[in-house]
Amino acid sequence: MSGVCTTEALLSALAFAADRHRRQRRKDADLTPYINHVIAVTTILAVEGGVTDGTLLVAAALHDTVEDTGTTFDELLGRFGRDVRDLVAEVTDDKSLPKAVRKQLQIVHAPASSLGAKQLKVADKIANLRDLILAPPAGWPLARRLEYFDWAERVVAGCRGANGRLEGAFDLTLGEARRRAG
Repeated sequence: MSGVCTTEALLSALAFAADRHRRQRRKDADLTPYINHVIAVTTILAVEGGVTDGTLLVAAALHDTVEDTGTTFDELLGRFGRDVRDLVAEVTDDKSLPKAVRKQLQIVHAPASSLGAKQLKVADKIANLRDLILAPPAGWPLARRLEYFDWAERVVAGCRGANGRLEGAFDLTLGEARRRAG
């Protein structure tokens, strides 16, 4: 991965992601703009994880563009380079597979993921847990939230050793989520 992140590269990636996710909303009662999730994941990496790697931060801003929008890996390659494209590819689920298979593959693939992908996965799970604490998706019963907590814990287990600060933040967030769920 590359060195220090330039402000220009990160802002370009965030602007691209904002454009691509512009019509998407989270599933909470307020229908929060999806870009908030992208910004949260990028911020968690930089602030809580101490990540300064430009490739990783740019990939964080773009991590859901291929999976959730019409963006292609070739577009990412052309605009952001091979390293960013490869990192986004590493964390992108194959939406042609059933959801249960995709979730199981995240658990299976986590231990063999690159250092950057592991950190990105942990930051993504932290952001999702925090959303489940503060603004759970409308219609998600407690059992579904608890199932997500257990699944996220299994994914992060395969990412351990990548970034202790992120792992600590995940553990605290998961504990808080479980406490609040009762």
